[in-house]
Amino acid sequence: MAETTQAKRLKVLAIAGSPRRGGNTDTLLDQAAAGAASQGAQVKQIVLSDLDIAPCLHCDGCIQTGGICVIEDDMQWIHNDLREYDRFILASPIFFMGITAQAKAMIDRCQALWVIKYRLKLPITLNPQMDRKGVFISVGAGKYDNLFQGSIATLKSWYVTLDIKYSAELVFPGIENYDAISKHPSALKDAFALGQQLVS
Repeated sequence: MAETTQAKRLKVLAIAGSPRRGGNTDTLLDQAAAGAASQGAQVKQIVLSDLDIAPCLHCDGCIQTGGICVIEDDMQWIHNDLREYDRFILASPIFFMGITAQAKAMIDRCQALWVIKYRLKLPITLNPQMDRKGVFISVGAGKYDNLFQGSIATLKSWYVTLDIKYSAELVFPGIENYDAISKHPSALKDAFALGQQLVS
């Protein structure tokens, strides 16, 4: 498929929220990232479990510093990426009906960006001319009807704060064993197509 002019400009941040490397969620994220890259988008992937991200202390330090978190770790540069990039993919498996601790810690640490938007009334995005979109990828071992509802609610709230339009999710219940997703009849193709659609 020919690269679009818009896709050439787009920067995609693919966030791996699983603590298990090379598992089902990582496989789907890799396919989605490849789909976005196939359209000419620039893709950066980060692995949260490899980074130093402390939990939010709710200390209100970011209010005193004008939206800069007082905890000095990898969230400092992640905050910059979250403000700079145009498209976002967060991939996390379901642990006890929610996203992983690594993914939730990152989201909670965006309190500093919440302060920028809602307390300081300043723009979140560094590229205001670009519409920002984000998607969610997840797998879970359970087969409950509401397996992904809590995580989707969290993602939507997070994306709203960052001025990112929640545009889609790709979720698969009943996926438990390592690499089980590769045996799904359409999952890998669906993830690749999701990445393409994100930058179209």
